[in-house]
Amino acid sequence: MSVLGYQDIINGPLSQYLALSAKIGGDVAKHADFVKKAFDAQLQYVTLATQCSKPDQNKQMELLKPTSDQITAIQDFREKNRASPFFNHLSAISESIPALGWVCVSPTPGPHVKEMNDAGQFYTNRVLKEWKEKDATHVEWARAWVQTLTELQQYIKQNHTTGLVWSGKGAAPASGAVPPPPPMGGCPPPPPPPTFDMSNMSLEGGSADERSALFAEINQGENITKNLKKVTADMQTHKNPTLRTGPAPFKAPTTQLGSVSSKGPVVEVAKPPVFTRDGKKWLIEYQKNNPNLIVENAEMNNVVYVFRSEGSTLTVKGKVNNIVFDSCKKCSLLFDSVVASVEFVNCQSVQMQVLGNVPTISIDKTDGCQMYLSKDSLGVEIVSSKSSEMNVMLPVDDNGDYTELPLPEQFKTTISGKTLKTVCVDSLG
Repeated sequence: MSVLGYQDIINGPLSQYLALSAKIGGDVAKHADFVKKAFDAQLQYVTLATQCSKPDQNKQMELLKPTSDQITAIQDFREKNRASPFFNHLSAISESIPALGWVCVSPTPGPHVKEMNDAGQFYTNRVLKEWKEKDATHVEWARAWVQTLTELQQYIKQNHTTGLVWSGKGAAPASGAVPPPPPMGGCPPPPPPPTFDMSNMSLEGGSADERSALFAEINQGENITKNLKKVTADMQTHKNPTLRTGPAPFKAPTTQLGSVSSKGPVVEVAKPPVFTRDGKKWLIEYQKNNPNLIVENAEMNNVVYVFRSEGSTLTVKGKVNNIVFDSCKKCSLLFDSVVASVEFVNCQSVQMQVLGNVPTISIDKTDGCQMYLSKDSLGVEIVSSKSSEMNVMLPVDDNGDYTELPLPEQFKTTISGKTLKTVCVDSLG
């Protein structure tokens, strides 16, 4: 049932996602090929769990490598195609594909898939927003992918509630010899019951001398305990605290698919900084401690994208369409005006100052965001989710004085009839 349930996911929502990806074509179709291979590799792993007993951790990592390699390929494809017109599609998959790491999670594999599904929701929502009025195929594509992970979570809840179940009895095969999953259709017939040759079986096991010695030991009565040593107070841990100290218990290192390597721990390789313009998009990546990043001669249809930068300051001169900070740390942004929005995603300790107008500020999974507004930008809409330590600085006068207001992080929800009513809770500190 475990294998058939997983095959239902592949034949159901995943098949729909693959068909829609092929219809969209381009980078989306290429990306989907890696996704299919990842699910096929995991189907083999789930099938193996029904045929073998649980192997040791090193063997598990070896057997998980095909799935891990495909997840890495999915994420690398996105990194290499940041200028793609379907970048939001690629990001939606890359952010949520670690859901396949549920086979390494215990005792909450189902919530892990839910968390990864939520992680990709930011980009699936952008796909829905961008293509809702243009092409319904993209809308169905996003829904098919979300449904795939939703059904994966339900499958885990039904078959592997607290972790992958190894229900087989045999030993795990050698690397490269993982058996293929059973063909679609019905379950194979059960094997015939084992037969035993009872002609040579006897209750008279062991020699007569061995049995006599055993019964003599048992029949000693109270004398059987005369050789035991008395436990004195200095031997008791509750009376002698020094006995409580000792080596820490062994804890198996946690692993996640996407970062598993049979060659040892993964070391992040420092990448060279990037500052380039690709058509309408300005790409600024891997900048370290650079306070002089300047975008000049930008146009209103341009997008500025900053990725994995740290300790740097960006100045954008002129009016652009959109500015995005993704996975940045301790960075600052100074800009004139934007047409659409400024977005902070997966950032830590960032700040921005607008000199002109900004219609929308979006903050997602960011800890620490300081926003200095101008008098022309007081009509801004600030949308935040899964973020903390957010403060808005409102101008008081022309002397550069600001008043600081924190954005709510705590909410109270009550039930009103058949609906929910949510209000902000003011901080008492």
